[in-house]
Amino acid sequence: MSKIFFAVGTSMDGFIAGLHGGPKNPLGDGGTAIHKWLYQQKAFHELLGLGKGGETGKDNDLLKEIINRTGASIMGKRMFDEGEANWPENAPFHTPVYVLTKEVREPWVRTGGTTFYFINDGIESALQKARQAAGNKDIRLAGGANTIQQFLNAGLVDDFTINYSPVMLGKGVRLFDNIEKNKFDIEIVEVINSALTSHLRYRLKNK
Repeated sequence: MSKIFFAVGTSMDGFIAGLHGGPKNPLGDGGTAIHKWLYQQKAFHELLGLGKGGETGKDNDLLKEIINRTGASIMGKRMFDEGEANWPENAPFHTPVYVLTKEVREPWVRTGGTTFYFINDGIESALQKARQAAGNKDIRLAGGANTIQQFLNAGLVDDFTINYSPVMLGKGVRLFDNIEKNKFDIEIVEVINSALTSHLRYRLKNK
């Protein structure tokens, strides 16, 4: 069965996005600095069809692993709204993406294999559809914080990776607010250091 995971970037002071995020300010004030390491990777260039170039190494290897294991993605409406206004025609997923929303909307088809489906009846419905689409691959929770929190509190997450970048935002959106922390235990699986960021990989076990 597909595993459910997420991989997110975090500032040193614990924020995954800055304040005042929106379609005209994706990831909020200063939020894009968290992902500076990502934008430099060869796998990222290939994912967006940016041509040759980009770095190889430990960061790129981790990114390729995340891309290759993902068979479907789930995200919240706020993240989709920010992305819709800024993603290129070749949206950076190349899988079916299930958007949690109250909006009723026909699927939005992009080039490169990305189709966004709009789910109006909660995380279990989105997960069921994502499992069918993912096949023998895994399901990525693409964000944002509220969507990840819902899946954590429902005991549905198997593992996750936090990419800690050497930036400070001061204020913003925290990943682990509103978590029912007594529902699961967390163990460190691996720590990967590079000159650009530190990747910590974790496994969850429900109590």
